[in-house]
Amino acid sequence: MSCVFCAVVAGEGDAHVVLEEEAVVAFLDRAPVFHGHVLVVPRLHVETLPDLPVEQIPELFEVVQRVARAVEAPDGLQAHGSFVAVNNRVSQSVPHLHVHVVPRHRKDGLRGFFWPRVRYEDEASMQEAAARLRRGLAVG
Repeated sequence: MSCVFCAVVAGEGDAHVVLEEEAVVAFLDRAPVFHGHVLVVPRLHVETLPDLPVEQIPELFEVVQRVARAVEAPDGLQAHGSFVAVNNRVSQSVPHLHVHVVPRHRKDGLRGFFWPRVRYEDEASMQEAAARLRRGLAVG
């Protein structure tokens, strides 16, 4: 099987599965940011979130929500919070949609986002970015 996540979904890949649902599987990341870092994937092979059929989004994110609760639960990892992220193509190490649920603890050393922050040059550039996104939303 060429997709490592499809192999995990099929029960043929080596993974520590934490949850299996009809359309979604959650398992530990092999290279975690912190221990307990979980990947939540749809069973359907799609590369990015925009590729996922809209009817499957609720179940995917319901599982993400349950995993986020579990990392904070007293019977779970007892984390102080979580970081939830999806990469679409850029920084996506496996071309199969996956949602990261990373347990967080105060003073764990992770600072903000993984990338540098930027500012808009001025109000006009911010308005232009918003207008372009609205045009893109009208097309999509």
